[in-house]
Amino acid sequence: MAFNQNIAQEYNRNKILTASPAELTLMLYEGAIKFCNIALIAIEKQDYEKANINIKKAENIITEFKVTLNHKYPVAKDFENVYNYIYSLLVDANIKKDTEILNRALDEIRGMRDTWKEVMNRTRSMNK
Repeated sequence: MAFNQNIAQEYNRNKILTASPAELTLMLYEGAIKFCNIALIAIEKQDYEKANINIKKAENIITEFKVTLNHKYPVAKDFENVYNYIYSLLVDANIKKDTEILNRALDEIRGMRDTWKEVMNRTRSMNK
């Protein structure tokens, strides 16, 4: 069992090390979604510590997106506003342990992820 775990860890490590910046961004969106889903289940099970830990992980990802925005592009302000909104939803969901608020944050993150996937697909098409 430990051997298989080591193989999986090595695979994930290599996947990250060889990913393009666009793929890393997608992985971060996927991670935020995963952590929100774990937190939702934890809230339903009244495991508030686990919910807190995973919502904080999602918050950290959103913060990373926000601080790495390139403000030389006007669209960065729009992204910053969306990230601020998502972050506030996550904080509120965490304080209240409210699945409805957390689901709103999750919907926003999924929307950002889906938009990012579309950008990646269009960029690939243009580069062919």
